[in-house]
Amino acid sequence: MSEGFQTIGYAARIAFVVELAERLHTYGTTAQRLEGALILVSQKLGLDCEPIANPTGMVLSFSDPARPPGDSDTTRVIRVPPGDNDLAKLCEADRIAEDVVAGRVGLAEGYAALRALDRPPLPREKIMLALAFGLASASVAGLLRLPWLDIGTAGLIGLLVGVVDWVSASRPRLREASEAISAMLAATVAILVAKFVGPLNLNTVVIAALIVLMPGMSLTNAVNELTSQNLISGTARFAGAISTMLKLTVGTMIALTAAQVLGVDPQVRALRPQPDWVEWGALLTGVLAFAVLFRAARRDYPLVMAAAMVGYLIPRLVGDSWGSTAGIFISALVLTAAGNAYARWAQRPGALVRVPGIILMVPGSASVRSVLTLIQQQDLAAGQQAALAVVNILLALIAGLLFGNLLMPTRRNL
Repeated sequence: MSEGFQTIGYAARIAFVVELAERLHTYGTTAQRLEGALILVSQKLGLDCEPIANPTGMVLSFSDPARPPGDSDTTRVIRVPPGDNDLAKLCEADRIAEDVVAGRVGLAEGYAALRALDRPPLPREKIMLALAFGLASASVAGLLRLPWLDIGTAGLIGLLVGVVDWVSASRPRLREASEAISAMLAATVAILVAKFVGPLNLNTVVIAALIVLMPGMSLTNAVNELTSQNLISGTARFAGAISTMLKLTVGTMIALTAAQVLGVDPQVRALRPQPDWVEWGALLTGVLAFAVLFRAARRDYPLVMAAAMVGYLIPRLVGDSWGSTAGIFISALVLTAAGNAYARWAQRPGALVRVPGIILMVPGSASVRSVLTLIQQQDLAAGQQAALAVVNILLALIAGLLFGNLLMPTRRNL
């Protein structure tokens, strides 16, 4: 412990670490990285900390190595809701922690700065997030080269889903069912458009419209935590991802069943007619939408967008020669190593590169499609091919993350 922290109270040091833990958890940090960061900061503050983190809570056990064993043992049990990616606040929390342990900022000032991060989003930020939902959905439909009506429908539904997310944020009961409500709304709008306006790639439009709610990132983080022996957190996160998949499927099936009962027969077609320029344009708008959805700071937009673009282009180009699984593996390896290298060079969280880089590779849409196909056709074999695709994507992603960390080990946990 540095000389400056010897005069600071034991309780004040614990309070700072607990506050930092809550912030990092809220901003979407995975269990192994959260625990590593807390252990490192605690050591620099002269504390022994044994953390156990999971998606809905933390147990932090503290002791002071300068006191006799058992004389200073303190345990904090913290119940927190599942975190969501907020790259700007993650970077700010990381900067505050670095300033405190380096002695550039006092512990009390650092604690106050962490508390100040807990401000509600401004109305302008909520509007931008809702618009980003719509832009992301339309962009994914463009990446799939769907017809213009499909792209417009996906964008409209995505905007409505963003409004549902906005409204449900302050209503706990509505929040519990928000995924099912969003899926039911998405399928209903798509059915009405396909019935009264023109034919759609119905399932694909619904999946593109719900892309932001897909649990692909949760699935990837869950398997990553399991492979790093964070078994409790990985199992809980995996169960949460499955629950989200089921809620999205249930909401979609309610709308499809209601349409069938009411005799509303949508026009369905399989058509992807768009030229190359539509796909590349959709890529540009898509990475911008995800920069907003990940709540990156304005100055980090170019970095976040570039990482997301690389995460799409490597599987796209490598996959043409070696197969999609090899492309995803190489992309995950490159982006993980690049994120660790950026963390070393810039002394900022590598999540700025790693998280947006893998977002367009995660198997969220494929997992929901497999369950949806299974339930629609009531045939176990019907969903097996899509389910196998999910497994292949997950295996390739996790292998890339593991070997990327071996290729470029990081000195930072975030």
